[in-house]
Amino acid sequence: MIVVVGNPAWNPGPPGAPAGSACRIAAAATGDGAAVELVGRVGDDQAGDALMIALAHGGIGHLAVLRDPARPTPLHLPDHEPDDEVDPVLAPDGGEPGEVSRPHAVRDSLQAPVLEAADVALGLSYVPEFRVLVLTEDAPPEVLPACVDGAGFSGAQLVVLVRAGLPVPDGLPADTTLLEAPDASDSFAALVGRFAAALDRGQPAADAFAAALEADWTHPKG
Repeated sequence: MIVVVGNPAWNPGPPGAPAGSACRIAAAATGDGAAVELVGRVGDDQAGDALMIALAHGGIGHLAVLRDPARPTPLHLPDHEPDDEVDPVLAPDGGEPGEVSRPHAVRDSLQAPVLEAADVALGLSYVPEFRVLVLTEDAPPEVLPACVDGAGFSGAQLVVLVRAGLPVPDGLPADTTLLEAPDASDSFAALVGRFAAALDRGQPAADAFAAALEADWTHPKG
């Protein structure tokens, strides 16, 4: 079992799909045969409902994804011309179709649900046995101690992603795998997902990373 801790988001499309680093990593690991649980927080809104349904259809566990009634689910928006229509169900609260037109924007990023250390501790209590924990680069730094404690308690391999150019977090166990994450890279998220799946199968970290890299060459992205 793999646990991915981060900030799930929704891409309204079309077609609609889970978005954000946590969802992309979880999807790649699931596609490589691993069982995955997401730990995160999304809005208790229609975009959040659509995200939960899509995760279920993709075989990604979301028992530990909390719903926040006070904050909206972040929307990772596709490219739209200003006059293109946007599904009114997923338009901003009180907005009209077509008002969401900025490419790759994240709606209400400053008002999005904020994952807290207590949320992570609670989420991990729902997943008592796991072998790998991935902390995404967009997760608040305050949740790192809860991830370290949870991974240590379960004897899980900890994988921590850090945004390019930022310092290495303090307090990491010696056997932590630390990876530098480029901005908004689907291929990197897929690499991390396959790496986590290989770790979950019991491969040593070096062999797992080599296998994930080899899969990139074997199945290049179009």
